[in-house]
Amino acid sequence: MSEVLVVAELSDGSVRKTTHSAISAARKINQLTGGSFSILVIGGSSAKAAAAELAAYGAAKLLVCSDASLQNYLAERYAPIVAAQSKGFDVVLATASSYGKDLLPRVAARLDAAYAADCSDVLAEGGELTLKRPMYAGNAYGFCTLATQQKVVSVRQSEFDAAEASGGQSPISEAPVAAPGAAAQRVEFVSLDQVKSERPELAEARVVVSGGRALKEQFFQVIEPLADSLGAAIGASRAACDAGYAPGDFQVGQTGKVVAPDLYVAIGISGAIQHIAGMKSSKVIVAINKDPEAPIFQIADYGLVADLFQAVPELTQALAARKK
Repeated sequence: MSEVLVVAELSDGSVRKTTHSAISAARKINQLTGGSFSILVIGGSSAKAAAAELAAYGAAKLLVCSDASLQNYLAERYAPIVAAQSKGFDVVLATASSYGKDLLPRVAARLDAAYAADCSDVLAEGGELTLKRPMYAGNAYGFCTLATQQKVVSVRQSEFDAAEASGGQSPISEAPVAAPGAAAQRVEFVSLDQVKSERPELAEARVVVSGGRALKEQFFQVIEPLADSLGAAIGASRAACDAGYAPGDFQVGQTGKVVAPDLYVAIGISGAIQHIAGMKSSKVIVAINKDPEAPIFQIADYGLVADLFQAVPELTQALAARKK
């Protein structure tokens, strides 16, 4: 049996969708090995309200650590709390977002526990938890087991569907603030510069329209009307971002954001393995490229070989006509 502790992620006082993916991973571990999962919520004054959002997801218990000093995330303050609350749990789990990737290695160090990052699946072989991890930009997969009694794991949001509420009401209890380590004295939260947009957040959007370097200076002129008609988030290849045609936070790929929307539209993107690693889990992939040999067509569900500067405006007009 595996008792799992899911570390929730908050944003502006609300539970992020990444937490729901972590809950799905915890449920799968329990299905394979038995046991139950609990959820730890850490934050400022809004943490208790955020915990209430998760009460119907089937957790054995909800642990809430709420304090004014925790209003703004600092790994040096959060990690001691997670480590302290991990007693009695076999697996400490979070999504491999920037939050999870920053926090969990510090937790693992405090617990002296083995850590597996960015896992795409969980299995049970011979009664032992086995973790599947992508390698070489997703062109190969490795399988590993963690030999320590406690295990720390982060999972890819794109590989685990967001959990749905299962009913019931999990009991909520308060978790004390653990004393921060010496490193916390040398770290201070200054500010968070966050990109605000009326569009859906790229990592959580149901539809994503991405552009490549071929769009050049007309990137937004071509992409935005189509994204508006689909209610989509906008993404970009690394080449487009490096060239300055799109901001860095739009980047999709191995060194950017990993997405798995219901629909991914790749415009003028050749399909380098680094980009494919960040979007190949999309349910439906549509590619528009004038090069019939572009690698993106190998994974596309629908492909159009055409001049994007002509095809995309025509597609946008056709979509607008259907809405009338």
